[in-house]
Formats: sequence, C-alpha cells, structure tokens
Amino acid sequence: MHPKAEALHPRREKIYVTVNSDTDATGYTQPKTITWADGRTFRIEAVRDFRPAGTVGLDLPGDCYTVVIQGQLKHLFFEQVDSRFHGRHGRWFVEA
Repeated sequence: MHPKAEALHPRREKIYVTVNSDTDATGYTQPKTITWADGRTFRIEAVRDFRPAGTVGLDLPGDCYTVVIQGQLKHLFFEQVDSRFHGRHGRWFVEA
C-alpha cells in the first residue's frame, strides 16, 4: 500500500462475530445482535446506514452497516466469501 494511503487507512484487525439477523421479503438483512467469541451478546439498537463496502486488499464484495450498540455508533461488516452465492455465504466482522 502507498505510504499516504496507509496513513489515511491504517490496517485494522478483523474480529469475526456471530450476528443474528432478520431478512425481509425483499432480501434486506437487518442485524439484531452481535455475539463475541467469549459469549458476550449485544443488542443492535438501530441501523443508521447501509452501504456496499468490499474488503480492501482481498477484492471480496461486502456491505457495511452503521449500527448503534449501547448508544454508540459502530461499523459492522458483512464479507461475502464467495460471490457465486450472491450474498448468501459470508462472514460478519468488526474492526479493531
């Protein structure tokens, strides 16, 4: 990565989490809770924004949800592992 780009976009660690979500008849997915590897579960109070956001460096398609957890804005990402399944096979992560 170019040094200026590195300064603007420092590498962050992906922390994969379990997400419970609802999907409506149109296919929109609404995340409801996040569970960490240690078993702690947090309710997602609101989804404030949703946008396509691929995984940098791996060229994987994905989405970014801006969510409210315990009154704070957080980014929750869905990373499509295999685009042949059109968004139905992937993993959720947050950045640290």
